Amino acid sequence: MKDNLLYKILRPLITFVFKILVRPKFIGLENIPKKGRVILAGNHTSIFDAPLLISSTKRNVHFLAKKELWKWPKRIIFGHLGLIPVDRKSRDGNALITAERYLKKEKLIGIFPEGTRSLDGKLGEFKPGSFKIATVAQKPIVIVSMKNTEKIHKKFPFKRTIVEMDIIDVLYDDVRTMNTIELSEKVRNIIDEDLKNEKEV
Repeated sequence: MKDNLLYKILRPLITFVFKILVRPKFIGLENIPKKGRVILAGNHTSIFDAPLLISSTKRNVHFLAKKELWKWPKRIIFGHLGLIPVDRKSRDGNALITAERYLKKEKLIGIFPEGTRSLDGKLGEFKPGSFKIATVAQKPIVIVSMKNTEKIHKKFPFKRTIVEMDIIDVLYDDVRTMNTIELSEKVRNIIDEDLKNEKEV
């Protein structure tokens, strides 16, 4: 599996445009390993969540995304960007195999365990199946909390939205001792606590 040329071209462009649209604030980026196989897991409230993750690191991030998004002509672009389609109605072994291949090439895998965007900005329930790749590959989970991305489209183009991405924890041993349900609950609780603390400040 060769690196996607389109990804290499679009990645800096995505980062450049994204930083024009918003004022990103990154906290804890030093906790993203500079090398090695890693899974990023975060909350999902906006189509801008993926660009925020991409712009936070120089490493390639390949996202698992629901198969329903793979419609013409988006599927061509998604394929070149290295997104991984997931059939949520079945046990999708192909998605797992593809994700493992990317991990073996020292790429980052990005997952949004809610499975879809939260329309009201509140943290939704996590789907345990999202963590299957973590239990199979037994690689660290970097827990990401994203804030204010759902407000970007409301303020643009009149005002740049301040968005924040926090690396709030990294799970190492848990991926070897917990099942997908336990991992799902733990990651969700950590993100939920972080979001609640933000509101209280």
